Amino acid sequence: MTSGRPDLTVRGGGIFGLAIAFEASKRGAKVRLIERTRIGAGSSGGHVGALAPHVPENWNPKKQFQLESLMMAEAFWAEVQRIGGKDPGYARLGRIQPLADDVQVARANERAAGAAELWKGFATWRVTEAATFAPFVSPSPTGLVIHDTLSARANPRAAGAALVAALEAMGAEIIIGEAEQIGPVIHATGAPGLAELNAAFGTTIGTGVKGQSALLKYDAGEVPQLYAESVHIIPHADGTVAIGSTSERDFDAPDTTDAQLDTLIEKARALCPPLSEAPVIDRWAGVRPRAKSRAPMLGGWPDRPGHFIANGGFKIGFGMAPKVAQVMTDLVLDEHDAIPEGFRVTDNL
Repeated sequence: MTSGRPDLTVRGGGIFGLAIAFEASKRGAKVRLIERTRIGAGSSGGHVGALAPHVPENWNPKKQFQLESLMMAEAFWAEVQRIGGKDPGYARLGRIQPLADDVQVARANERAAGAAELWKGFATWRVTEAATFAPFVSPSPTGLVIHDTLSARANPRAAGAALVAALEAMGAEIIIGEAEQIGPVIHATGAPGLAELNAAFGTTIGTGVKGQSALLKYDAGEVPQLYAESVHIIPHADGTVAIGSTSERDFDAPDTTDAQLDTLIEKARALCPPLSEAPVIDRWAGVRPRAKSRAPMLGGWPDRPGHFIANGGFKIGFGMAPKVAQVMTDLVLDEHDAIPEGFRVTDNL
């Protein structure tokens, strides 16, 4: 518990809300975090945790923002663990992607040159032999894969617990349910928050997209994650492998799994033969917040002084979280606006 009144309120116990609360607490603010249901109740409570970059070409503010956030991630998560004492499951082990034909190989080599320029030596993108990564590798018709060293993984549920522990160690107040909002209010409320914004503005500025994922019992060790045919296959440090996710615009039940996940699991087993006999130990479904712009939606709530929005982390929320936390804390605590072009709430109106 904090002593005295909080300096600001964060609504939402997903990755954006927790990361912002952590950054504000580090800067000495007294933080009250209010989560209606439970920590990680929305899209931050799944399995995957892929912190992977966009392709290094056609550069834009969104890709630059993500790059800076991925470069911040190792120090961010190390500090979370140091302060709270819990392991978030973070490791920058890279990612491999199979190359199906000569056209893909040529494009991958072009992107290697782009990565060399844009990533400025922090990480590499290269075409290399698939056999280097056996046995945990997808079949590649060319025998070649892309290997990038920028991609990382975090265990979403462990990361949430680690952030909670760090917040409690710094004296933040975490309330499950409802409580008075004190000071500036940052709304990091995911898909339900987008629905509220749509109603408030009378137009669609964002929607929820359902995703389903699975957790398999298989200890792959410290190996790169796989990405093939739009499937993420993420080995975690606890002897599990996450598989995800579906992307469903139309759905009836937001939090139940169905045959679409069964299909995804079978596809992942074919893409990664070592998983062929690995048992499924958990299945998950949830709704991820997708802003109209497809970039994170950050900044002041139009015509509502003292209220701010951090939403729209669709598929890239964990990778974007360190930079989102920095930018939002700069804005709310220091009145320093460094929100990139295309990220503002008004960009979605």
